[in-house]
Amino acid sequence: MALLTCHVESDVLALATTFTAFVPQEVENPPVLYLLHGLTDDHTAWARATSIERYADEAGLAVVMPSVHHSFYTDEVHGHAYWTYVSEELPGLVRSLFRLSDRPEDTFAAGLSMGGYGAVKLALSHPERYAAAASLSGTLDIHYMADREDRAEIWHRAFDEVIQPPNDLFALLGEASSVPPLYVGCGTEDGLVDANERFIAAATAAGLDVTADLRPGDHEWSLWDAMIQDVIAWLPLRRA
Repeated sequence: MALLTCHVESDVLALATTFTAFVPQEVENPPVLYLLHGLTDDHTAWARATSIERYADEAGLAVVMPSVHHSFYTDEVHGHAYWTYVSEELPGLVRSLFRLSDRPEDTFAAGLSMGGYGAVKLALSHPERYAAAASLSGTLDIHYMADREDRAEIWHRAFDEVIQPPNDLFALLGEASSVPPLYVGCGTEDGLVDANERFIAAATAAGLDVTADLRPGDHEWSLWDAMIQDVIAWLPLRRA
């Protein structure tokens, strides 16, 4: 397994940015997981805080971890177009640099907290591009941020005053068709568990294939390290 830190020029962002990737060295055109970080993290977080390299290596899975700062995986109203970067430009950059599968059935998204929101947003916005998506302790109902004074600056930069339907996962549920399977996990002691339960109920009512994983734990890396192993086992990967 090769570990690479890639410094690239983004036309969409109009600046240089960085992503980390794990790429299998002995697997031809491996499947790829876009693994997204949370609000206070960056592209190194998953590699530093979990054993994702070992889990991906055992599965023959490439992992790409971009950095999006506090953007909430949106085209920020007062900032940069991080949603367009992650959903459109990044996959093209990855394909130009590495010999990975570009088939939708070999492409997956996952993330924690803010990244869980981003992963589900990818699956609901572009269901034809992904075979599965997973949220770990995801901020799936982002309206709650509107009442948090400590997040007011982030909220204003990303969304301004109103969350538009393309950024509202519950609105996207009513519009999406042929959505790939979703994995929604959260710790039962996490302050986000109620929002996750609401999303699971809404997605199930919409007829989506949802695997719910509500287990003891808080908003913490020990939970996510354990849960990402179950996510990888759940992914419909091509097995040798």
